[in-house]
Amino acid sequence: MNKKTRAYFQVSLPVSILREGEAFVAYTPALDLSTSGKSLDEARTRFNEVVGIFFEELVSKGTLETVLSNLGWQSVRKEWVPPQVIMHQTEVFNMPVCVA
Repeated sequence: MNKKTRAYFQVSLPVSILREGEAFVAYTPALDLSTSGKSLDEARTRFNEVVGIFFEELVSKGTLETVLSNLGWQSVRKEWVPPQVIMHQTEVFNMPVCVA
């Protein structure tokens, strides 16, 4: 019986934590993935869990390379490198509204 072993690599992901009302939302543009929690710690814990599940699913379905490539990741020396956030800033925009 041929038993497959899994190889692992570490990757640094940019993660933004947002507050939406009473909830905290953790989001990474590198995977276009988010989750939420009632506290900052809960959002961070859930985010770690969902990233693990995300990668496990990609590996089990055999779609890791396709999905990461579509998200802008690059394969470098047999490891995957996410796109880098170059800048994060807040911009001000004028929004049209309907006035009755």
